[in-house]
Amino acid sequence: MDRYVSAAEKISRLAVGLAGRSPGGETVRIVPDLTQEEHLEGLPVGTRGGAVVPYTFPLDGEYEIQIGLARDRNEHVEGLTEAHELELMLDRERVQLFTVKPPQREAGVSADYQPSHDNIDQHLKVRVPVSAGPHALGVAFLKKPSALLETARQPYQAHFNFYRHPRVQPAVYSISIIGPFAAQGPGETPSRRRIFVSRPANPGDEERSAKRILATLLRRAYRRPVTDADLQGPFELYRQARAEGGFDAGIEMALSAVLVSPQFLFRVEQDPAGIPPNTVYRLSDLELASRLSFFLWSSIPDDELLDLAIAGKLKEPAVLERQVRRMLADSRSRTLVTNFASQWLHLRNLASITPDMRLFPDFDDNLRQAFREETELFFESILREDRSALDLLSANFTYVNERLARHYGIPHVYGSHFRRITLGEDSRRGGLLRQASILTVTSYATRTSPVIRGKWILENILGVPPPPPLPDVPALKDNTVDGNLSVRRRLAEHRTNAICAGCHNLMDPVGLSLEKFDAIGRWRAVEEGAPIDASGSLPDGSRFADVHGLEQALLRRPEMFVGTLAEKLLTYATGRGVEYYDAPAIRAIVREAQAKDFRLSSLILGIVRSQPFQMRKSR
Repeated sequence: MDRYVSAAEKISRLAVGLAGRSPGGETVRIVPDLTQEEHLEGLPVGTRGGAVVPYTFPLDGEYEIQIGLARDRNEHVEGLTEAHELELMLDRERVQLFTVKPPQREAGVSADYQPSHDNIDQHLKVRVPVSAGPHALGVAFLKKPSALLETARQPYQAHFNFYRHPRVQPAVYSISIIGPFAAQGPGETPSRRRIFVSRPANPGDEERSAKRILATLLRRAYRRPVTDADLQGPFELYRQARAEGGFDAGIEMALSAVLVSPQFLFRVEQDPAGIPPNTVYRLSDLELASRLSFFLWSSIPDDELLDLAIAGKLKEPAVLERQVRRMLADSRSRTLVTNFASQWLHLRNLASITPDMRLFPDFDDNLRQAFREETELFFESILREDRSALDLLSANFTYVNERLARHYGIPHVYGSHFRRITLGEDSRRGGLLRQASILTVTSYATRTSPVIRGKWILENILGVPPPPPLPDVPALKDNTVDGNLSVRRRLAEHRTNAICAGCHNLMDPVGLSLEKFDAIGRWRAVEEGAPIDASGSLPDGSRFADVHGLEQALLRRPEMFVGTLAEKLLTYATGRGVEYYDAPAIRAIVREAQAKDFRLSSLILGIVRSQPFQMRKSR
């Protein structure tokens, strides 16, 4: 409860724009394994490294920006052998240009002596006036001709580890924002424009304005018409804070009360009065509006959707379909990518994945981010273009930037920005099963795992998860079999254990079809000097030679994959697991979508029209 209250106070203070007791501050640290030798997306052309930090400045005033540089274990700034220019930008406009120089060696000092780097970045700070509201703070070095380490082999792309792959040039470690100093007021921020829909003309008009402001806030926050009883509590808090700190302080206090109200924090679906227990009934239009909005936008309904619900028109099939298509066309529907797809495909696990650097020395955060960006852009293109859901498995295109293209071995792609490329028929890339994000989150840090990959496909593509492992069965370890054997042979040895064979006979043959992709998604034809056998099979007996055969086997029974996708969408939309009694509704959604080539919009519309989405059972 303390955390809810603290969050509500912080958010309401930032939204209203009241001054704190003293200047605050925040430090953003750059991911340590980010290579900063080349241009990073979001920063101006002609720069390299650095970061873009979105930050909401609470008040008009002066803010001190401090920049820290990355150091090695000896506390020396990495890669600093000559002078570099470092640019600080606010909304892509230059604020300050700094020069970073290596420390000067004193005359007569031994050549082995390393000068101190303690003060190298002490001057990288500036105080600058900034208007209140959201801004983009950028820091980057001016790019020099690309520097390469002298080596007999093609150099690695990753440069962030002092002992393995040292930085060739300096890198940004942190950006600190401190302030405001000499605060000049809350300014005219987007949040204040949304909150202060009424401005009091004089002190006698303040209570009328406060009620109008609170009524508007409560309607949005509670997602329904507001009653006098709803206004009573927040308005009383407004009066108390108004007496001590003025009109804006009163609104801030009332807003923080709204943000901790159960009516805001929970989606409460009340049973109709007098209805018997265990009776199935249709949701009200207001409850349907909330379900729809949180499904497609992960946020509250907008005014248009709420107005239709209040008027009782949302349940009309034609009106409901128009609203679904409007909401899908809105940019806010991208949360289906960042939330739904990230959960379904396990993309969120990428942040915690760190392959063994001794085996995969060219892996860094740039590659990790590119993996996720490719899959998100790919899924979003299917959504925006309203393509068939089957294209998720069989598409002949993908999205890459130079870093990812090099990783995949795709030539003639340059620059940090992602672009869509069309793939040839013999390409090793394409659908979800060929993308490095999926292949990496289903591998171990040191090697591939056909078991994890097979289980992932059974659960997330086919919707037939293997049975859970029996209790008290210890995990099988690699050192229980000959380490010189291929992964296929090792798994075969494991399956000789009758206790484990039941599950592994289902998972292993599916996962082995992806074995020509290594643990970070690179294509390979041999392992330990021997050709890789990527043949596999599905539980229905289908056999195939590699990932292409697996995709074709899945596409021969499209209702399996589309039905699984419908289950995942329904779970996401209703906030509960799918039960056996939902099966008829899911089959109906798939049948209706089949007539429209399994387009993603037809699946989403089918879920919105379904009984599990529109109905519930009384308690």
